Amino acid sequence: MEPLKVGITGGIGSGKSVVCRIFGILGIPVFDADTEAKRLMVTDDGLVEAIQEAFGSEAYHRDGSLNRGYLAAKVFGDAAQLNRLNALVHPVVIQAGETWTISQKAPYTIKEAALMFESGSFKLNRYNILVTAPEEVRIARVMERDNITAEQVRARMARQWTDDAKMKLADFVIVNDGVRAIIPQVLALDRFFRSQR
Repeated sequence: MEPLKVGITGGIGSGKSVVCRIFGILGIPVFDADTEAKRLMVTDDGLVEAIQEAFGSEAYHRDGSLNRGYLAAKVFGDAAQLNRLNALVHPVVIQAGETWTISQKAPYTIKEAALMFESGSFKLNRYNILVTAPEEVRIARVMERDNITAEQVRARMARQWTDDAKMKLADFVIVNDGVRAIIPQVLALDRFFRSQR
């Protein structure tokens, strides 16, 4: 029997990776779509070819690694180019996630994706969790983690949907504001998902 599919997302700095680690400790397999995307962008021949066709051979270094600086310069000031890149990458990652889920032996699986609602991949999940945190908390976390300015964090945030927009599609919300404990919130969801089998 295929595991129940649960998606988890949240804006930059919301702490969705921390929440996923707790699910992992509970024995639940976690598919990290963003990490998988980075891997597939250099290992999936069809995707590599499509990226080179769309953005030029300079998108990759001679050793086959992704030329992140070049690609970032191409897409991050240009919504149309970013959408073009996402349109190439997302379907390949979504398919990889579906294949991965089938091979798991667990009551449910977690798929972690930053752009789960934006990409439409949330529709493949039985349930979707949104991890939220106040904007000032998120900005402080990302500034510390990535050693960047508040303005740079806000620019990244502007490229993602707001929490209000995501809440309309989420089945559950985990509040990770540094005040409410997240472990009890995760344990409650774990009990619920296991009961759905």
